This record gives sequence, structure tokens and C-alpha cells, in this order.
Amino acid sequence: MKVAVLKETRAGERRVALVPQGVKALLKAGLEVTIQTGAGLASSVSDTEYKEAGATIAASAPEALRDAGMVLAVNAPPPTDVAAMSEGTILVSFLSPLTNPDLVRALAASKITGIAMEMIPRITRAQSMDALSSQATVAGYKAVLIAADHLPKFLPMFTTAAGTIRPAKALILGAGVAGLQAIATARRLGAVVLAFDVRPAVKEQVESLGASFLEADEEVAAEGEGGYAKELSEDQHKKELDLIAGAIVDCDIVITTAQIPGRDAPLLITEDMVRSMRPGSVIIDLASESGGNCALTQSGETVVEHGVHILGPVNLPAGIPVHASQMYSKNIVTLVGEFVGEEGQVELDMENDVVGPSTVTHEGQVTNERVRNALST
Repeated sequence: MKVAVLKETRAGERRVALVPQGVKALLKAGLEVTIQTGAGLASSVSDTEYKEAGATIAASAPEALRDAGMVLAVNAPPPTDVAAMSEGTILVSFLSPLTNPDLVRALAASKITGIAMEMIPRITRAQSMDALSSQATVAGYKAVLIAADHLPKFLPMFTTAAGTIRPAKALILGAGVAGLQAIATARRLGAVVLAFDVRPAVKEQVESLGASFLEADEEVAAEGEGGYAKELSEDQHKKELDLIAGAIVDCDIVITTAQIPGRDAPLLITEDMVRSMRPGSVIIDLASESGGNCALTQSGETVVEHGVHILGPVNLPAGIPVHASQMYSKNIVTLVGEFVGEEGQVELDMENDVVGPSTVTHEGQVTNERVRNALST
């Protein structure tokens, strides 16, 4: 089977779905690999490196897609590329199926099998395929670097002949993969770190990284299926906001990462909280693309309100494309191994505990129940 890797078309995207090491792994599995020319340049991978790994280089997307039985991408290809895919093609990429109904319908209508990287279940066996986690690691790291760049202060403590500089104080809201990496990075840079999450189980992880876990007198907890957070009750949400309001006053940096799959991001920082912060403080809202955790966030923009810089960055993993691509390529190659057998034979088993849940469309049908429900609302 021919596998096509396309050059990403999303504005600002610098990642690539497959690096040369991944090409070698797929060739070893009995597949052929064609890379659209220039697909890896933004990730510091040349066409020559792909050729040396054994891939064929195609001059354009239509050429790469010709006779391809599988297409690998980071983001969903544009409609023109989807239309160029043959019936039965397997598309593996981030698809945003819960918020992109037009794409889901197009894939089903064209009888394309759509496998969504964001739908991979959070089970132990699938950790090496979990692209949400690998890319969240990149985002959490990058968020702290951006915050440090905007903050008009040092992060670590300095003792100098000119006096002692106190360390900056950072608050991380949400201690999932991105939040934990943000905690670790902020600590490595010398900041004093507080963290809060509605899942009490993560307290030990937060403290193991050298941060303090923010706790209320009355427990504010909401852990959902698969280790994700779920929506709080109205009373619990009020307690959560009161807790954050009490801590945010003294913080120089706030990084928010709280998201609920398939829902708008929860509001964690009100305008009154922003007003209470010191001028020059920085908020990095990693949930900006799903509505934002801060009331004043504008997705993709940097705004200054009440003297506080509020950033709503999008697609932070694209800002570190070399390692983000390496990690994503490993995720996608491992997933492909779930349905590619000896000598490149492809067998999609919907009973497979990874392939089944992550498959959105197959043989003209929307196969994922959550996606079907989203389409009907």
C-alpha cells in the first residue's frame, strides 16, 4: 500500500506527520511512502533526507495522493485534497471531529476511513500513540518560555552586589500533560510555582515536580472518564473561582490549560481577577482555541488589560517543530502498526481497543458514537 504524507496547509503550521525515522519504520512494515516535496522543510527535514530514508518525493499534493491507500497528516487536509482521495483511503490526522461536522460528513460521503488522533483512548496500551499528550508536552514547555519572554522580571532568584532579586511566582491552572510540563519548566527556570486542578489525584504529581498544590477548605473535585476533568457543578465552580481569586493576586505568571473534551473551556479567570493582578503580569491561555479560560482572552492575539498581558496562543507545538514532529511521527507510526500486518497488509479491526474508538468514519458511516451525537445536535 502506498502511504502519502502531505505538506501542511494550515497557517503557521511547521510540523510534518512523518520524519525519516518513521519512513524507515513504515517501509520495514511493507508499505511504500511518498512525501510531498517540501513537507518537512519547516521541521528541518529536507527532501534529500526523505529520499535517503527510502521515500519517494512527489511534486504536488495531487501527485502524492494518486493511488495512495493511506494519507498521514498533522491537520485535516483541505477539502480539495479530501476530494482527491479515493474511496477506501485511510486518513490519519487530527480531525477535530466534534467541532468540524462538515469534514466528518465529507469523509463519510466519500467513503474515506477517518482516524482521528485526538480520539485515541487514554489507556495504558495507547500511551505511545497519544498525540494529544505528546503535543501538549510541547505546548506546556513553550508556554512558559513565552511567559518568561513577556514578563518584565527575572524568573529565578538572584543574589547580586546590586541586591537580591526575589523569584517570580507562577500559577498553573490545570495539571494535565501541558500543565505538568509547564510546572516542570517554570521550576527549572527558577520560579516559585503553585498549581490547581479539579482532580485531587494529581496533587502528588504536582508536588513531585516541586510545586505547591492549591487546595480549598472544602474539596473542589471533578474527575471524568479517562482521567480528564469534567464540568463542575455551579456551587463547586464558585468555590473554584474564589480559590483562584485568592491566589492570583500575588502571581506574576498564570498559565491556564483547563479544557473539557467536546465542550467550551471553563472560565477560570474573571476580569475582576485580572484587575487584581500586578501591572506587568502575564497570562498565557492555552485554552484560547476552545473559548479560553480567561474572560479577556482573544484567540491568537495578545491584549493588555488593566496592565496585564493576556496571550491566547494557538498551535504552540508548531513553534518547536523539530521535536514536535518527531514525537507526532512516533505516535502515528505506532498507531498504524495496530492495523498493518505482515508484508504491508491492512486490516482495520473495529473491535481493537485503540483503532475502534479512534475511527470516526468507515465504509460511508460515522462510526464513533460521540461524533454521531455531536452531528445530531
